[in-house]
Amino acid sequence: MKQIMTIETYNQMKAIGDPLRAEMMMYLCEGPYTGQQLSETLDIPRGKIHYHLKELEKNGIIEIVKKEEKNGIIQKFYRSVANGFTISEELLPFHEVDQTTRQIIYSMIDRAKKRVQTAPKEAFERKNNSENPEDWGYMSTAMEIEASEAQFKQWTKKYFALMEELEKMGEETEEEKNIYYFFNLGFQVQEFAFKKREKKDS
Repeated sequence: MKQIMTIETYNQMKAIGDPLRAEMMMYLCEGPYTGQQLSETLDIPRGKIHYHLKELEKNGIIEIVKKEEKNGIIQKFYRSVANGFTISEELLPFHEVDQTTRQIIYSMIDRAKKRVQTAPKEAFERKNNSENPEDWGYMSTAMEIEASEAQFKQWTKKYFALMEELEKMGEETEEEKNIYYFFNLGFQVQEFAFKKREKKDS
């Protein structure tokens, strides 16, 4: 399974940019699903789900990863071919690429909301009633930072390296482990929404 797949054709972009398909992809990036399972999860008629699965498969966005027989019926399990997607800059017009990217992000936000709603009670408990966020068992941050594009890209590389470091630590430890869900979003905006704090004189 690829980490990132580049969307290189207009048909691929159109396939993944559909709101329902984008929502389906949030699940298919996480693991294999049958059409029936997606139908029940999203409360969408099975026939409609199967149509969209075929369109995604036809455009190389998802693939069948296994088949199982149940009550004499062959069930097909579909999964995304990559953990994430990016759109080729060669696809024009640019505004359509922009709208597809936004639709994918909207679906990611909706999926993150559902993960918050279904998280266990202890996920958001403050450990030892500490007021220091570093002591909590979860992260919740909204910030605005001024930086150059080069600085942002340089920092992003460090961030992904830290994520890989945490994943490796989890694989190597013999301690009891929890599953942590991360949803990350960083992008350029036109103006500050938060008032900048005055720096205190040292």
